Amino acid sequence: MSALFGVPVDAAYHLVYALTTVATPVLGALAAVAAIVVFTMAIRLLVMPLSFRALRGQAAQARLAPQVQALRKRYARQPERLQRELTALYRREGTSVFAGFAPLLAQWPVFSVLYLLFRSPVVAGGPNRLLSRDLFGVPLGDHWLSGAGPLSAQGAVFLGVLALLAAVCWLSVRVARRMQATAPATPALGQAGTGGALGAALKALPYLTVVIAAFAPLAAAVYLMVSTGWSVAERWAFARSRQRHKTQERHEAGELTGAPPRAGHTLRERGH
Repeated sequence: MSALFGVPVDAAYHLVYALTTVATPVLGALAAVAAIVVFTMAIRLLVMPLSFRALRGQAAQARLAPQVQALRKRYARQPERLQRELTALYRREGTSVFAGFAPLLAQWPVFSVLYLLFRSPVVAGGPNRLLSRDLFGVPLGDHWLSGAGPLSAQGAVFLGVLALLAAVCWLSVRVARRMQATAPATPALGQAGTGGALGAALKALPYLTVVIAAFAPLAAAVYLMVSTGWSVAERWAFARSRQRHKTQERHEAGELTGAPPRAGHTLRERGH
């Protein structure tokens, strides 16, 4: 384990194991998995402001993409002028070129600690007792391709977790497409200029988490499933919030320009 993350991993281990001990009288063998789920969700809740800040930054960059492309085309031979114009554009819009990924980088150490916790056999100077617990009889420290084999009863548990993770990744792709559909028209990844092997790689990229989970201990696979599912829920909630905001703006704009009110408003007014 990296010395950089040693202390936070040890602290997280003691917290998760304490949760496991508390939950054992109620949940029995499932206590460790429940503790992993609860602890992961609690951490995701704490860093959620950073996640939504990143989503807002990504949405702003998508909205400004046509203007950025126009500036790049206009000042292609004037790099210094281009940089000034881009800086001015981002300043006017109250965002920056780093707004979409800087908050994600800030979260990286936290998620690295969690991943290391659920894959490290030695923690806090001793064996990681979480990994000796099990899910439906499969130790959380086992790997899919080891032990009884991928086609055994143990392998079936792994396949179930990996199938759930693949479904979550598929939902992530769907939500991303929905968010892209509400953004200004710009060339999409995997379409213009990205044909052949590159386009296929971009389409497969969201499922990389499944590949990582397939080579990780079962505890880490459970963590990845919960964390990825939380990310999907955040994106869905953000997309819904933006859609409601746009609908409200269109409605208010219609009222300001004298557009006829909606049918529901007319009926209520007649009722009075």
